[in-house]
Amino acid sequence: MVRLSMDLEMWRRGVSTMPPPQEVHDDVEADLRVRLVELVEAGADVVLDFSFWSRRMRDTYRELLEPTGVVPETIYLATDRETVLARMRNRRGTHSDDFVLADDLVAQYFDHFEPPTPDEGPLTVIR
Repeated sequence: MVRLSMDLEMWRRGVSTMPPPQEVHDDVEADLRVRLVELVEAGADVVLDFSFWSRRMRDTYRELLEPTGVVPETIYLATDRETVLARMRNRRGTHSDDFVLADDLVAQYFDHFEPPTPDEGPLTVIR
């Protein structure tokens, strides 16, 4: 599978702090959307390694892929708040999957996360 990751692409562009400026985020996301559609149309299996924190965002990507005939599967790693905060505190900013975020920002992200539901389409929940 091909992995498309906001964090990896940010790191490749020299962004080492999060969150990035909105215009950088928007540019990276636009590029990844184009790559996603190209890869899917070429028959590749793709993993979108995004937070997909809102149903609206997940719906937007489902709509993007609808013309290709692909029905995406959501893999939800259900993790409790304390574990998420502890894991984030252990980050050191040494690579693209290791961005350091302030505790209050992590808590805000966690508290506003909208868990996916079966009515959104194929869903696998990993606890």
